[in-house]
This record gives sequence, C-alpha cells and structure tokens, in this order.
Amino acid sequence: MTPLNLPPVTLKTQTSGAQTSVFDFLRRRYVRLTPEEWVRQHFTHFLVTHKHYPQGLLANEVTVMVGGVARRCDTVLYHRQGGSPRVIIEYKAPSVPITAATFRQACSYNSVLKADYIFVSNGLTHYCCRIDYRAFRVEYLNEIPDYDAL
Repeated sequence: MTPLNLPPVTLKTQTSGAQTSVFDFLRRRYVRLTPEEWVRQHFTHFLVTHKHYPQGLLANEVTVMVGGVARRCDTVLYHRQGGSPRVIIEYKAPSVPITAATFRQACSYNSVLKADYIFVSNGLTHYCCRIDYRAFRVEYLNEIPDYDAL
C-alpha cells in the first residue's frame, strides 16, 4: 500500500484467497483492505494515538439519510454529552485528489448531522474546517486539532 503522510501504524491483516482484510479497531472486525480503508485505519489511529480522541466516541461507516437515500459517512466523532455528531471525516484513496466535490460530499452528510468540524483526507493531504453556524462561516484550520482543543 501507498506510504501516507500520517504516523506509521501496525495493522492486523489477514488474507483469504486474493483478498486481504484489515482489522478495524473501531468496528472490532475485519474489513476489506482497499486504498480508502488504508487511509481510514491510519487516520483513526492517528486521532486516537496522537490527537487523544476517545476511541469510544468514534464510529466508522455511519449511515446517514440524505434526501431520502441511505449514505455512509466514513467516520464520525460524537460529543461526550448527548451523543450528537462533533466531527465528520471523509476519506479518499491516496490516488484520489481532494476536490470541491469531496467537500460537497462531506457537506451533504453534514446538512443532516450538523457537526462542528469537517475533516477530509486522502492520507497525503488533510483538510480541517470548523463550522460557525451562528456567523454562517467556515474557518479552515492549519492542522487537525487535539481532542481537547475542539
């Protein structure tokens, strides 16, 4: 797999025939190892290990109804109190550039979830923005904040 712009992590994998699976520590099961999943696993480990995000507040592949269609948000961080979404994260494979369409996809999920932050990453480039609903403004941050800074 492609080296990423994230700290290295040791992932548990298993192979059956031609298919390799990786253990998703949030879902507590093996899932198919795709380039996007490679990014998701590295990014979620980065959040928990280096940015101190509580593992129990993160969930992968969260179903969201957008315009009557079931969609899947890649990762959601929930608030400790009340369980509402705090951060939504959208991943792309390293070979897929982050474009306006990527942000539109994340924003479509956020139109339902109303999270305070949106992170987007392809494992090489990471974007983070804070949404100020009162001022109708989006502020791009220079780095992914530590959990306590959210």
